[in-house]
Amino acid sequence: MDLHDRIAHLDPKHGILVGGRPLGAERTFAVHDPATLATIAEVADAGPEHATAAVDAAAGALAAWAAETPRARAEVLRRAFDALVAETDLLADLIVAENGKARADARAEVAYAAEFFRWFSEEAVRSEGDYAVAPASGTRTIVTHRPVGVAALVTPWNFPAAMATRKIAPALAAGCTVVLKPASETPLTAIAIVRILREAGVPDGVVNLVPTTDPRAVVTTWLEDSRVRKVSFTGSTGVGRTLLHQAADRVLNASMELGGNAAFVVTADADVDAAVAGAMIAKFRGGGQACTAANRFYVHADVAEAFIARFGAAVEALRVGPGADEESEIGPLISARAVEGVQALVDEAVAAGARVSHRGARPEHGWFFPPTVLTDVAPDSPILGQEIFGPVAPVVTWTDEEEMLAQVNGTEFGLASYVYAGRLQDALKIAERIEAGMVGINRGIVSDPAAPFGGFKQSGLGREGAREGLREFQETQYFSVDWS
Repeated sequence: MDLHDRIAHLDPKHGILVGGRPLGAERTFAVHDPATLATIAEVADAGPEHATAAVDAAAGALAAWAAETPRARAEVLRRAFDALVAETDLLADLIVAENGKARADARAEVAYAAEFFRWFSEEAVRSEGDYAVAPASGTRTIVTHRPVGVAALVTPWNFPAAMATRKIAPALAAGCTVVLKPASETPLTAIAIVRILREAGVPDGVVNLVPTTDPRAVVTTWLEDSRVRKVSFTGSTGVGRTLLHQAADRVLNASMELGGNAAFVVTADADVDAAVAGAMIAKFRGGGQACTAANRFYVHADVAEAFIARFGAAVEALRVGPGADEESEIGPLISARAVEGVQALVDEAVAAGARVSHRGARPEHGWFFPPTVLTDVAPDSPILGQEIFGPVAPVVTWTDEEEMLAQVNGTEFGLASYVYAGRLQDALKIAERIEAGMVGINRGIVSDPAAPFGGFKQSGLGREGAREGLREFQETQYFSVDWS
């Protein structure tokens, strides 16, 4: 079955899923391949009425799903893990087609996405409580955890599989039901995952899908519905602020995984080859379109020349092309607007004195941007103050550690950072002073389903993954028991 047939089999014109029923809508919206600009699907375009129907279904299914034994919920998630792994090729094809990601990156994302189902299948049966004697005696305290309720999940386009499973898995493990709005750029992957969940045994109404080109109307409908008790959002800090304002009106439980501006620090005694290898992963995985992507490189002056030469050579050797081409290492950006935005940042940096020291090639057609290294970047350059979300690496040299750390921390964001140093103790000392929720030490990746993913400052609230990820979908309750 070729990709066209696989997409047709998903029936995206009936891609809304409410109460276990695939639904169409009066309108559809087009999904484009960012490498070829071709339309690959027409998807049902949901409106507020579908958003309300999804909450109706989720609320109706909540009591039964919350009452399921933890083991029963765990077994459903484990079957979903097995099914996702079995469908790796299909899901990778969908990610390549609608997101543009290189095939190796797409397959890696599917493996990462599946792991959330496995991890939370194991956590579902380990929801710990507590029993204690009250300090004044006379009572006993029993602490337990219960599902927060109907959860509204809003996911981005850059990791269409992993961002969905990272939210769905802990919600289901905790006993919540969910309504999911995927990004309009990448709804096909979400449709496939939700159908896999149904086949794995998720009851009707427990997971509901609402693809739309009017996210404001759909999400506002959810946030204003008293039956929705949780919102979990991954996306820009600007949108996150708006959602938090809305959530505040109902004192709604909110988790926010927002923007980043990750620093990549290389010390004087770092292994330069290892730092270059880590930088290639941290910067160019997914074409730099990740909130954890290295955004600013701070390289000690003693090793800057060697680092830039080797890093630049590796960048120039990157194969840029359609993700469907097995040899491609970097695919296109998500849209023409994204290309224009990255180009504007580079032009502004060059006008301010930066220099393009190394640049890769790119195809003539499609939303591609050449991987680029910028040197002679001033510490106060505007490009260092915002998320690039593209394959551009600005390099700043440093000699004074205090000044470097001030620059690293001089941002409103604090999601991820990276440190390469010769001595582990030195790397840890620097990492402890970086204001970021995650720091990769001598490695270019920080994401792990078994670790708490999240940031400081305006990079978000709450954590995803690990035990903390389950707690985000639970309320703590305690019983005070008379013991007289």
